[in-house]
Amino acid sequence: MRSFTSNLKPEFPRLLVLGGSGRLGGLLRRVWSLPGTAAPPLVWQARRPGDFAAFGGPTVVFDPLAEPEALARAVRAAEAVLLLAGPTRGTAAEMAAHRDLAAAVLDCAGGRPVLLASSAAVYGRPAGPLCAEEDAPAPVSDYGRAKVAMEAVAAGRPGAVVLRIGNVAGADALLGQPAPPGGRRLHVFPDGLAPRRSYIGPQALARGLARLVRLAASGAALPGVINLALPGVVGMEALLRAAGESWQADPAPPGAIATVELAVARALALDLVPDLPVTAAGLIADLRLEEGRA
Repeated sequence: MRSFTSNLKPEFPRLLVLGGSGRLGGLLRRVWSLPGTAAPPLVWQARRPGDFAAFGGPTVVFDPLAEPEALARAVRAAEAVLLLAGPTRGTAAEMAAHRDLAAAVLDCAGGRPVLLASSAAVYGRPAGPLCAEEDAPAPVSDYGRAKVAMEAVAAGRPGAVVLRIGNVAGADALLGQPAPPGGRRLHVFPDGLAPRRSYIGPQALARGLARLVRLAASGAALPGVINLALPGVVGMEALLRAAGESWQADPAPPGAIATVELAVARALALDLVPDLPVTAAGLIADLRLEEGRA
């Protein structure tokens, strides 16, 4: 496996995180604030002063689309940008923010590294056993279509790296939400298993992003699209068992997708994730350490 370690700058570059007030941003902020965690110098953007109140609030406050001059100043003051901003649901006009934000940030970046958070949702129903970066996107949801539009804006732009991130433990609909009244329910397929997905824990994601920021700022030749998840898949029923939670089974409806597994050869080659298969126990341990629980 090719090593990029010698390319790294000795110091972390200054990273501007746009849209860090969502669930994923909150997880990353908690991880990067843990003692002893390797993290770049961070500038956290939010649209409201009260965001991240538990961490002292954001570093800079502005609306990236409504205040283009503030966006340009923040981007110019950073050495790299992580774009997390964008709604998960809404009208077509609201979902277009993914595309518009990417265009605005890349126009300001002037070739600086810009990591754009995309999603496995761009693949839709997998055509084969693995979803590879070379596969043509075929989203089946409005969110997936919005991310495809964002990716199209970034394609071929200097410094742009699209990250198709798998399910993030703690930011997903399963582990990132309290159990509803009556308990959790899972779709179960004829093989007796619940949906299987590519996953990554918040600490593993933070480590991978920190390394990628250093690689990008050091001028390493990076692919324009990278699947970012741990190798393999994990069943949602296994995750709940590992977390000590009960659940009830519902037959999976027609059209439900049993397995989405990301091909992660690019992430492995860049040492963004360990070359070890994902496990439910490992994901829960990652999440609980991030939450400060043993």
